[in-house]
Amino acid sequence: MRTLSTPSPALICPPSSQAFINGKASSTSSSSVTGETVAMVHAPPISCLPRPHVRPAARMQKEQAPIDILPDQAFLQIFSHLPTNQLCRCARVCCRWYNLTWDPRLWRTIRLTGDTIHVDRALRVLTRRLCQDTPNVCLMLETVIVSGCRRLTDRGLHTIAQCCPELRRVEVSGCHNISNDAVFNIVSRCPNLEYLDVSGCYNVTCISLTREASVKLSTLHGKQISIRYLDMTDCFVLEDEGLHTIAAHCTQLTHLYLRRCVRITDEGLRYLVIYCTSVKELSVSDCRFVSDFGLREIAKLESRLRYLSIAHCGRITDVGIRYVAKYCSKLRYLNARGCEGITDHGLEYLAKNCAKLKSLDIGKCPLVSDAGLEFLALNCFNLKRLSLKSCESITGQGLQIVAANCFDLQMMNVQDCDISVEALRFVKRHCKRCVIEHTNPAFF
Repeated sequence: MRTLSTPSPALICPPSSQAFINGKASSTSSSSVTGETVAMVHAPPISCLPRPHVRPAARMQKEQAPIDILPDQAFLQIFSHLPTNQLCRCARVCCRWYNLTWDPRLWRTIRLTGDTIHVDRALRVLTRRLCQDTPNVCLMLETVIVSGCRRLTDRGLHTIAQCCPELRRVEVSGCHNISNDAVFNIVSRCPNLEYLDVSGCYNVTCISLTREASVKLSTLHGKQISIRYLDMTDCFVLEDEGLHTIAAHCTQLTHLYLRRCVRITDEGLRYLVIYCTSVKELSVSDCRFVSDFGLREIAKLESRLRYLSIAHCGRITDVGIRYVAKYCSKLRYLNARGCEGITDHGLEYLAKNCAKLKSLDIGKCPLVSDAGLEFLALNCFNLKRLSLKSCESITGQGLQIVAANCFDLQMMNVQDCDISVEALRFVKRHCKRCVIEHTNPAFF
C-alpha cells in the first residue's frame, strides 16, 4: 500500500519477493522493481490487523516463539545495532516488532548501506514517517550515514536538510553524485552540524552557506558554521580558493583531512591557519605541492597540533620538520612516510623538541639511519608505534637501541629492511607487547 497512512517503510524488496497488499499476497510488478532495491511504504504486519475471533490463551502461549520471551528492552538493545534497512525489515515481522522498531530511541541515527538501495526515495519515506508527530520537522534525528551509497544524489540530501534541523553528523563518503549545492544546503539548514565526511565526493569543491542563508544572517554569524570535523579526502578538485572559503566559514575546525587533495598548495595552508586556529589534527598526505613553506604555516598552530600527516609530500625536508618540532611541542602523531628529504638531522630536532611523541612513521625515508633512531630512543620514551618500512639505512643496531629505551612499544614495522633475526628477537624480548611487522622468513 503506497499511502502515507501506513507509514512503515520496507527498504529491502528483492525483485522476486511477495508484497502483501490489503492482506493478500501479490508479486512485485516489474515496472516498480528492476533488479534494484526500492523504498516503499507498506501496511503494518498481518498480525496487527483485527481478528474475527481470539484464540485461547493457552494455545497462544503454546505457539509463542522462544524469542518472544525476551523483554522489550532486550529487543531494543538488539535493534539498536542494526542498519536502517535491516531495522525496517524487522518492522514487517509482527505487530510487536512493528511497534518496537519505531521507538524514537532507535531513530537518532539513519544508517543505509549497499549500492542497490534507492537512497533518495528511502530518505524521503523515512523522514515522512519520522515527521509524523511533528509535521515537516524531525527533531530526533542526529546522525545520517549513507557512506558508499553511490545512488545518493543532491535530492536526498535536500530532503534531509529540509526536515532534520538537529543533525549533528553526516557521512556521505564515496557518494560521487553529491555536489556543492547539497552540501551548502545541509550546512545552512543544520546549525548544529559538527561532523561532516564528504571524502570521495569529487564534485565537492567548497563548504559554505547558501546565498539565501548568508543574506539572512549577519556578517559575523554567517562565518560561524559549527563544523569541527571535516574529511575531504580524495576531493581532487579542491583548490586553495575553496580551502580559503572553508577556513573563513568553518572557524571552529579541530579535525581536517585533505588527503590526496592534489591541488592544495602552501598558500591554501596559510589561509587555513589564519582562520582555523584550533586545529588539532591535520592531514595533507599526498598533496604534492605542499613544501617546507607550508609546514612553516602549519607550525603556527603551535601546541594545539597533536596529529600531523604529511606522507608522500616530496617537497618537505628537514627545514619543514624543524619548524614543526620547534613550535608544536605537544605533537603526538607524525606520518612522514615517503618524505625522502628527511634525514637524521630532522629526526634529531624532532626527538629533542617533541618528547611526548607516541606514533611516528618515517618509512621510505632512505636518508634516516641508526643515528636518527638513537635520538628517538634517548628522548621519546613514550613511543608506542614506529614504522621504518623500506628504510634502507636502518640496521639491527638501531632497533636494539630503540627497544632498550622504549619499553611501551606496541608496533614496529621493519618490512623490506635488512634486519637480522637476532635483532628482531632482541626487540621482542625487551618489548613483550610489541607486534613486529617484518619480511624476514627466519623470524616467527
